[in-house]
Amino acid sequence: MPMLTIGHRGLMGVEPENTLRSFRRARTEGVSVIELDLHLSRDGHPVVMHDATVDRTTDGTGRVADLDLTELRALDAGAGERIPLFTEVAEEVDLPIQAEIKDPAAARVLAGLIAERSLHDRVRVISFHDEALRTIRALLPDIAIAAVAGRSTPRAPERAAGVGADMVSCELPELTAEVVERCRRTGIAVIAWTVNTPADLARAVELGLDGVVTDEPSIVSAARALPSGGRTSAPVTAPAAPR
Repeated sequence: MPMLTIGHRGLMGVEPENTLRSFRRARTEGVSVIELDLHLSRDGHPVVMHDATVDRTTDGTGRVADLDLTELRALDAGAGERIPLFTEVAEEVDLPIQAEIKDPAAARVLAGLIAERSLHDRVRVISFHDEALRTIRALLPDIAIAAVAGRSTPRAPERAAGVGADMVSCELPELTAEVVERCRRTGIAVIAWTVNTPADLARAVELGLDGVVTDEPSIVSAARALPSGGRTSAPVTAPAAPR
């Protein structure tokens, strides 16, 4: 099996992040999975946005939670793109999705949409917030989940086990062979973010990772070209795309 390639917010190195344009570009470049981020609007809609505010990625200002969907839709998210809803991304791009819950309040809403749209086989819910992952696990017992870790990467195997996750998504500079080995011993897959250079990819290969999260089309191509993904451990597949 080739190494999984996860398009970070679409492919944000070449397109406006977390926009339909970015997710379409990720599909065109051949990623295995797309990754997106979720916050709730003031009126309770799950919108695809990384930050708690719209200041960095749009022409507006303010907290996502303080703006309703109409106000959010009026903003330019780059190249004329609008902030999409989770459901719009799922409809537009027929790839597996890693949906990262940024606002724990979004967990129940996302669980409802996954159940309503029968997206269990396409969506892996991921988060830094264990509270959100526990909520998802309680509402959707069979859904795939992953614990996201930055500086908490050394504790990632234990966090994953504690919330019932079978995958961790770790910050590459924080990841060590010892952490990977501890994950392997308990059957937990390991992916890393953000892998954007040949040196980053070489490190991911050295560690025997299951996948890489990247902003860059060149890394997608290079990872797909690796013999057997360059991996040394048992393969972990992505959720299947719909037929």
